[in-house]
Amino acid sequence: MSKILFFDVDGTLYNSEKKLPASAKEALLEARHRGYELAIATGRAPFMIEPLLEELAIDTYVTFNGQYVVYKGEVVYTSGIEKEELTKIIAFGEARNEPVVFLDDKRMIASIGDHNMVAESLNTLKYPYPVLDSSYYMHNAVYQTLIFMEEKDEPLYCDAFPNVQFVRWHRYSCDILPKGGSKALGIEKVLERMGVTFQEATAFGDGINDIEMLQAVGTSVAMGNGHERVKEVAHHIADHVDQDGLAKIMRKLAII
Repeated sequence: MSKILFFDVDGTLYNSEKKLPASAKEALLEARHRGYELAIATGRAPFMIEPLLEELAIDTYVTFNGQYVVYKGEVVYTSGIEKEELTKIIAFGEARNEPVVFLDDKRMIASIGDHNMVAESLNTLKYPYPVLDSSYYMHNAVYQTLIFMEEKDEPLYCDAFPNVQFVRWHRYSCDILPKGGSKALGIEKVLERMGVTFQEATAFGDGINDIEMLQAVGTSVAMGNGHERVKEVAHHIADHVDQDGLAKIMRKLAII
């Protein structure tokens, strides 16, 4: 039996309006009542999910796709791209008018202002254009960097920088992760603290950045609105997030 449930945010907990459906909230609280631990596993930054953490009283979370991990309020793992490597990626992008945005646990900072790809991508997260500081990463801990470029240009980056991975989350944006970095790695850090195995964990997701996580855990669920590649690796497929898919599949799996 699973002891902990990991939930992606966008497209899993949050519906297409970036809201937590009442049915999902009720399902999570009932699962906790039945003895499950609840955790978040997201590509978002910690500061982006604070309202959700408060609403659900959750203090365990994997953010930045595994680069910043908190267990019961304590930071247990952090990672990021080496500054020297990041400098090269930024220069490569600048030459192509493809900017970056830096994130730490409290804020986001853009390398340049008024760029349409940055604005459109962040608008889908309901976030305004960040403040500017192109050298922020040189003097501060950065746990996630976003690069803004079209999908057709992604192979250029993959070829030029084989020591990192580019995980797409928007048609104009990719997360830059250390090689081997993933939500699965972050979840492993949580499970080590709990003293339980991957088999005792269940995960719910919908995006490409959820694939490793869904492959690692004992029980995995892809949302009906999820990417086809995600559905291919999951043990179960839920209904669409907008159709109470999360609550329905939790009932089906007898979690609630």
